[in-house]
Amino acid sequence: MKIKQLTYSSHFLKAFRKLDLGTQRQAVKRIEVFSKNPFDPRLKTHKLSGKLEVYWSFSVNYSYRVLVAFGEGDKATLIDIGSHNIYK
Repeated sequence: MKIKQLTYSSHFLKAFRKLDLGTQRQAVKRIEVFSKNPFDPRLKTHKLSGKLEVYWSFSVNYSYRVLVAFGEGDKATLIDIGSHNIYK
């Protein structure tokens, strides 16, 4: 499955701008991988549970995650980026 329409929430963009440059670069690379194959093993994409059960998450690196919502068909929206605190 390839993501053909990837959108970014305003919250994601604001959180992304707050990251250090190195993490931003890593995130851009992971987002490129995600858009080609959202379930690439390097991303460790997984469904969330509890109050975030409508979302999925994938890893940027050991410390940072991206919160994502899949839409109909081949659409996805990046909701947030940050440490595990984004799950709270």
